[in-house]
Amino acid sequence: MKDLSLHVLDIAQNSIAAEAKVIQITLYFNRGNDYFELVVKDNGKGMEKDFLLRVTDPFTTTRITRKVGLGIPLLKRNAELTGGSFSIYSEPGAGTILTARFIPSHIDCLPLGDLAGTFALLICSYPKINFIIEIIVEKTRFCISTKEIVEAIEGVPLSNSSVYPLVKEFFNTNLEGLQITNLG
Repeated sequence: MKDLSLHVLDIAQNSIAAEAKVIQITLYFNRGNDYFELVVKDNGKGMEKDFLLRVTDPFTTTRITRKVGLGIPLLKRNAELTGGSFSIYSEPGAGTILTARFIPSHIDCLPLGDLAGTFALLICSYPKINFIIEIIVEKTRFCISTKEIVEAIEGVPLSNSSVYPLVKEFFNTNLEGLQITNLG
């Protein structure tokens, strides 16, 4: 994957496939200690212990259309290439928590990509899932949920073609305000 936003999309798709009704995506930026973390927490089906132990193996997947699953192994590798870390915790019936830490000053750190577009796409494409997007830069916090966006657009369906650009622009404005495009 060429940027972090594609990893976010892939991991969220895993949560959707696990029938999650709530997916919390948190990005925490700590400039003083030169790291940022991606945490994705869901209330989906979770994974059995034996599957969880193999989930970072590219030849482990729940898909029946192909025999490889590269999303989680690539995220783990990309985090560790920067000197960061990766962990995943899951419990059957209780969901999954995935954490990837990156060192942004490392030459191998991926760019952030189009996070605003990814968040807007997820929210507008899956209106029955409550996405909670939280971005923390030092002590400044931005948090929004699908439920709050639905209230703000006052009855216009999330699937309406006019909504995606508005939601994307809303995220862009808030991400720019947090100045996360300047990680170094």
